[in-house]
Amino acid sequence: MGSLLKERVEESDLDMARIAKFFKCSEEEIQEHFERRDLYCEDLLKWSKLLEYDFFRIYTQHLILYAPQRNVNYNKVTAKKSSLPQFRKNIYTKEIIEFILEKINKGKMSKNEVIEHYNIPKTTLYKWIYKHEKSLIKKNDPPSI
Repeated sequence: MGSLLKERVEESDLDMARIAKFFKCSEEEIQEHFERRDLYCEDLLKWSKLLEYDFFRIYTQHLILYAPQRNVNYNKVTAKKSSLPQFRKNIYTKEIIEFILEKINKGKMSKNEVIEHYNIPKTTLYKWIYKHEKSLIKKNDPPSI
């Protein structure tokens, strides 16, 4: 995560003194952030605000791709209603869909490999492929006269 922060700081042309003042620490401590593999959530939130970039999305994209879907019938007896917000795992971003379709189109993975590796329902994958092909046809259509 630190290397991503450093990359974004360089893109943003932010002065190290300003960053240190924002975090109320020394420039050396900021450099230590750039070398860390992980950060406290509170610090990551501050970085996200300062650099105007959602660093948490990196983690959520990972969860979407790799976290196993929860079985609805699993642990029915111990299942309790949570007061925490409930999120749907099956909301895939445009970037995730493009990433997966690119793997298939370039022959890096077969459709079955994608379904097994990322736990994507077969119908969902085929809908993506259909919509992607449909949008390509629209892009390549000659303008009507």
